[in-house]
Amino acid sequence: MSASTSPPPPGPAVELLQLSPDFVADPYPVYAALRAQGPVHRVLTPPGEDQWIIVGHEACRAAYVDPRFSRDWRTHGHLAPQLPAYAHGPGNAHVLLSDPPDHTRMRRLVTREFTPRRVAALAPRVQQIADELIDAMEAGGACTADVIDSLAFPLPMTVICDLLGVPDLDRDAFRGWSNEAVAPTSPEAEQAAYAAVMPYLGGLIEDKRKAPGEDLLSALIHTADEAGDRLNEDELLSMAFLLIVAGHETTVNLIGNGLRALFHHPDQLALLRADLPGLIDGAVEEMLRYDGPVEGSTPRIAREDVDFEGVRIPAGSSVVIVMADADRDASRFEDAGRFDIRRDARGHLAFGHGIHFCLGAPLARLEGRIAIRTLLERFPDLAPTQSPDAGPWVPGLLMRGVRKLPVRW
Repeated sequence: MSASTSPPPPGPAVELLQLSPDFVADPYPVYAALRAQGPVHRVLTPPGEDQWIIVGHEACRAAYVDPRFSRDWRTHGHLAPQLPAYAHGPGNAHVLLSDPPDHTRMRRLVTREFTPRRVAALAPRVQQIADELIDAMEAGGACTADVIDSLAFPLPMTVICDLLGVPDLDRDAFRGWSNEAVAPTSPEAEQAAYAAVMPYLGGLIEDKRKAPGEDLLSALIHTADEAGDRLNEDELLSMAFLLIVAGHETTVNLIGNGLRALFHHPDQLALLRADLPGLIDGAVEEMLRYDGPVEGSTPRIAREDVDFEGVRIPAGSSVVIVMADADRDASRFEDAGRFDIRRDARGHLAFGHGIHFCLGAPLARLEGRIAIRTLLERFPDLAPTQSPDAGPWVPGLLMRGVRKLPVRW
C-alpha cells in the first residue's frame, strides 16, 4: 500500500466490557458486532490490556501466516515494553515463542518423538484414568460432583505427567503453576509460578539425563536429527513447560465447554446419547468449533507498522487472533451460531493454523472423546446442578472455560 493510500492512524481502544458487561461469559455477540465493522480492532481487554484483535475466519487464517506478526519475544520483545521481564528468561525458548528458522528446527526435533503413534498408544491408559476418576466420583453412593475438579482437570494432567515422566507427588504443584501461566491472578503470582517451576523442571531434566526412561521428556533429551542437532538446555526446559501447560489446559476447557454446550442443547445431548460410538468424533469437532477451549491466540508482536485489512497496526503492538470468532463466522460455517453435532466442522481454527498449529491436537481430541463418551455412558441422567455458565471463568482472552461445573446423575 503506497503512502498516499496508507490507512489512517489508530484511534482509541474500545473497552470490551463496555460493549457488554457479559463479555467474559459470552464474548460471541461482541466479536460478531466488531466483525460486522471490520476484521481489525484496537481494544482494552477485561484485565485492562491494550491489544489489537483480529476477527473473522479469513482474516484470522491470513494473520496466522503473516510473517510481519512475530511470536519471538527474545528477538522482537524490545518492541513491546508491556511484556514482563521474565518473558525474556528461561522457559520461553520453545516452538510457540519462536519464528522460522528456529521454529522449524525445534518443531522438527519435537515431532520426531511426539508422534501420532505415541499418542494413539495412550488410548488404553486414558481410558483407565477416566474410569478410575469416574469411579471416584460415585464412590460411597455420591450423586453430585464438580466435573472440572473430578474429571476435566485430573484426566489430562495425569496423562501429560505420565507422558513426560513427572512424579505423582508433584502434580498438584503443577496445577497451580499452570493456572498462573495461562490465566495469572496477578503479575507477582505469575512471576512466582515461573520462579518455582523452572528450577523443578531443570532438576527433572537432569535426573532423566542420568537415568532415562520410556517417557517423552527422556526421548526429547536424547533425540537428535541426522546432523546431530539436539534441543539445548533452555529449549528442553521451555518445551517441558509448554507441553505440561498446553498439554492439559486446553483439554480441561474442551471437556467443560463441550459438556456446557450439550447441557444448553438437550436435543443434541439426546442425539449423542443415542449413538455415542458413531457421533462422538463429530461431536468433539463441533464442540471445538462452537465453543472451543482457546478464545484467542497467544499474542503476536507487530515487527513493523503493519497495514492489515485496511488498518494500520503500529510496530510493537500486541496482536491476538480470535479463533473463537473465526469459528462463529457465517461466511465459513452455515448457521454458525447453531450447535449441531452432525455438522461437518472441519476447517475450524480451535487448534490454530499454519506453522503454529497445535502439536497436541491429537492428544486433546483423544482425551476429549474418551472423557465425554465415558461420562455419558456411565451417567445416562447427567445434568448440571446450576447454570452451566455460572463460572467462575478463566480470565483473559487466551483460554475460554469455567473453573467449576457442578453436575448430578
